[in-house]
Amino acid sequence: MADEAGNEKTGPELARAAVEAALAKRRAQPRRKAVTDPATGEPRRRRGYTGPGPDPRDPQPFGTLLERMMKARGWQKPKAEATVFGEWERVVGADIAAHCRPIKLEDGELTVEAESTAWATQLRMLAGRLIARIAGEVGHNVVKKLHIQGPSTPSWSRGPMRVRGRGPRDTYG
Repeated sequence: MADEAGNEKTGPELARAAVEAALAKRRAQPRRKAVTDPATGEPRRRRGYTGPGPDPRDPQPFGTLLERMMKARGWQKPKAEATVFGEWERVVGADIAAHCRPIKLEDGELTVEAESTAWATQLRMLAGRLIARIAGEVGHNVVKKLHIQGPSTPSWSRGPMRVRGRGPRDTYG
């Protein structure tokens, strides 16, 4: 390889000239647009082998992939609401969970049914602590208010002892 003056290059000069020529050729080529991962929005490498560090193409634990998918689709709030029902004992504690159960969650208001009126009164006094505990476990603004009710009474409108229609009229004579 010769320079502009016609001198032959050898050794390190020749190597340096070859590297500079390759860099100039690469700079002249148009750059390709980076490909992004649709689930995370992070740039993705096109080809090659993984290095010694972590790579997005490495096998991932299922929980990590599930968390990433829920975040990408905006399912954090429904997941937190489902955690209140599915993990009730862990969220409020075993003692409280043994005496009450969640009924419904609408617009941030959780309805809880206690096993007795005494437990309903106790839960009403602990409502602030319960909301703070739920917020610590599943996230803030999932449960904003607690509606605590006592045990539901049995319904006599259905069952084997029900008399259809107006019933006998001579009972109270």
